[in-house]
This record gives sequence, C-alpha cells and structure tokens, in this order.
Amino acid sequence: MTGPTADAQPPGEGVVADSAISLQDDLVRGIQDALDSGALEKAGEMLDGLHSADVADVLHLVGPDHRRLLVELVREHLDADVLVELDEPVRAEIVAQLGPRETAAAVADLETDEAVDVVDTLDDATQAQVLGALEADQRASIEEGLAYAQDSAGRLMQRDLVAVPSFWTIGQTIDHLREAGDLPDEFYELFVVDPAHHPIGTVPLNRAMRTKRPVEVSAIMDDEPRIVPVDMDQEAVAFLFEQYDLTSAPVVDASGRLVGVIMVDDVVDIILEEAEEDILRLGGVSESGLHDSVLKTTRRRFPWLLVNLATAVLASGVIAFFEGTIEQIVALAVLMPIVASMGGNVGTQTLTITVRGLATRDLTSANALRLFGREIAVSLINAVLFAVLAGAVAFLWFDSAGLALVILAAMAVNIVVAGAAGMAIPLGLNRIGVDPALAATVFVTTITDVVGFLAFLGLAAWFLL
Repeated sequence: MTGPTADAQPPGEGVVADSAISLQDDLVRGIQDALDSGALEKAGEMLDGLHSADVADVLHLVGPDHRRLLVELVREHLDADVLVELDEPVRAEIVAQLGPRETAAAVADLETDEAVDVVDTLDDATQAQVLGALEADQRASIEEGLAYAQDSAGRLMQRDLVAVPSFWTIGQTIDHLREAGDLPDEFYELFVVDPAHHPIGTVPLNRAMRTKRPVEVSAIMDDEPRIVPVDMDQEAVAFLFEQYDLTSAPVVDASGRLVGVIMVDDVVDIILEEAEEDILRLGGVSESGLHDSVLKTTRRRFPWLLVNLATAVLASGVIAFFEGTIEQIVALAVLMPIVASMGGNVGTQTLTITVRGLATRDLTSANALRLFGREIAVSLINAVLFAVLAGAVAFLWFDSAGLALVILAAMAVNIVVAGAAGMAIPLGLNRIGVDPALAATVFVTTITDVVGFLAFLGLAAWFLL
C-alpha cells in the first residue's frame, strides 16, 4: 500500500474480522436488555454506526416484539440496504410496519436489481401500493426488471452503467466521468459499444487511469467481453464469473443491445443462495427458513416426509417377507440395521459429491463415465474393508461363522450398490431435467434400505436355514 496514511490506521476505524463475520452475542443481548428496561434511546445508540447487514442480523436475531420497537427507533433514518439483507418473512413484517410510502422511499434509494429483489418478494397488494408510490421512471425500471424470468440475468442486472464509444479518447472518457451526473454508485469497468449500442469491449478502470489522455479507448480495450444474455439462468451467470474471475459483465437483450451490468457482489449472493438451496433440498426442506411461520414450514416439509413414509413402508415390506427367518434367528434383527445404515451413508456421500459436481459443472457428460468408474472403485474398496469389519463383529458377538459370512456378503453388496446409486440416480434425474438435489435423496435411501434388507435377509434364509 502506498500513500501518506498507508502505515497507520486511526484507532477504532478498523474492522475486526470476527465481528465482520457475525455479531457478538453480547451486542444482541445488550439491545434486548435495553429494550426490555425501556432504555429505547440506549438501544438506538447501540445500532448507530452498524453496517446495514449487521442491522439486518440484529432484526433477525431479536424476537418480533423487539423487532417492532427497533424499527420504530430507526424508521426515520432506516438504511434502504437493510431491506435487501432481510429474509423474506422478516422483510414482509417490517414493510407492513413501515407502510407503502416509507417502503417506496427506501426502494427508491436502491440499485435497480436490489429494488426488484425487494419488491418481488412482497405480496401482490403491497407490491402494487409500493410501485404506485414511486416516481414514474423508477416504477417503469422496476416493472421492467420484474418482467424478466425469476432467477435470470435480467433480475440480477443493474441498469446503471458506463458505456462509451470506441473512438473516444481516454481524456474524453475521464472528462465524461467527471461531468456526468447519473453515474452508478460503484463500477469497475467501462463498456465499449458500437453505434447500435452493442458491447464490443471492456476497459478496467485501473487501466484507463494509467493510460495517457490522447489514447483511444479502442486501443486499450479487451475486445472479447464475456457477454451475458438477459435470459441466462443465474447459476450459469455464477459459473461464468467463477470460471473467468469476472468483476462485472455486460448484459444484452435479444437484439444484442447493452441493457445492464451484473456485479460480482450480486453473484456472490447467488452462489450462497444456490448452495443453500441445494443443501436444503437434499434434506427435503427446500425454501424453508428460520423465520417462516409454523404452518408454512409444516406445509413445506410434509410432502417429503410423506414420500419418506411410503419408502419406509416399502422397506418394512421386505422385512415382513422374511418374518419367519427373523423369528428363527433373532440375531438377524440385531445386525440388520447395520447393513442398511452403512449403505445409506455410502449412498449419501456419493450423492452429495455428485450433486455438488453437477452444480459446479465439474461433472458433465464428458467425464461422467470416468468418474462413475472412480466411485465404483472407491465403493469396492470400502465394501471389502467394512464387510470384513462387520463380519468380525458378528462372529465375536454371536460366535457364528455362518452369520459372519452372511453379513459380510450383504454389506459388500449394499455398499457397492449404494455407491452406484448415489451417482447414477442424480445423473439420471439431471438428464431428464429434474433437480437431483430435490429428488435423489429419497430414491437413494429407498434403494440402499431395500437392497440392504433383501441381501442380508435373503442370504440368511438361503444360507443359514
């Protein structure tokens, strides 16, 4: 770092890394205690100076009653960015408290993409009221954003950007930046456009600042910009940014005209959102949040629990088929869960790796067969190791060589099948256009349970009776 202030930093102006990641518990407790004791002014002072994301964290962590009090304390100077950082249920609650006009005033201070995100989560009646309270040009811009498909580049992009013709000199460009009154709050690149407003290149700001004034923009631009179609899915946009280390990217409409820009901070949010979505779907709780109502959360979880019940009944049917075998050899009931459990764990491990590989595009049709072979090899090695261990446990426990051989063989079969299913099922679902994160877990669990019980009890009936 260079400059007169590079060697020293005034006390209190730094940001401690731990506090930047999460608020300390004592801060939230202190605010709650102040509110409970009626020291509202003190609670408001504790919020002063906090980043908008930290204010949003406080509003998430406190209860509904405390939240209402805090909103009243800060509503006159509420940072609009706080609304962006809030989860949907909490945002809806606060918007209802602020009312349409105050919400519209906050939305008007946001970048277009953030304003679209906030307005989109409101119910239809509130959305119409907030849009009606906006200026005509702001309302038109947000309505245009809402017209794009959910999770598309059109929803992510900002309309404010800096576009310059290729024949301008650096001097003309700098003069324009100094004189223009409608520049975006933050930008990292200049987009070079042709007469039809099609993007033909980009110039990073640092390169522009280092270049002499008489040099034309076309001489220093990157002439192969990574262009994003307005209808591109947000996952594909995130991949593009990750693959090519982009800080921003131009967005074009169907005719190729430059209509917006996507910034890296928006893509970071998408990466986190998509990762969270996959994790939730793997657990059968997609789109569920900590702040959703009890009924809403129950309604979202019930369908997958019902599916799991049906698959559990199927697995139980396999057990019931061998009821006579279990009655004659009680030890089977003791050892049976081990086989199914190990198969389930192996299947879950492979499934997780596969779903993640599909999401990051590290797993494609080009390398699927090779990686499938790799997972089978891993499963075979684990099958041998854990089958021997399980057989040894069974022999020491029940002093039966036959029982040890049965669980050894059943364990080996189920682990190999689980490894194969953990990769084949998400690949198959992805091939037919079904989200593997949403549906694969139920199928893999069912297969490992059914195969595990069938192999163990079937081998026992054939070999021990």
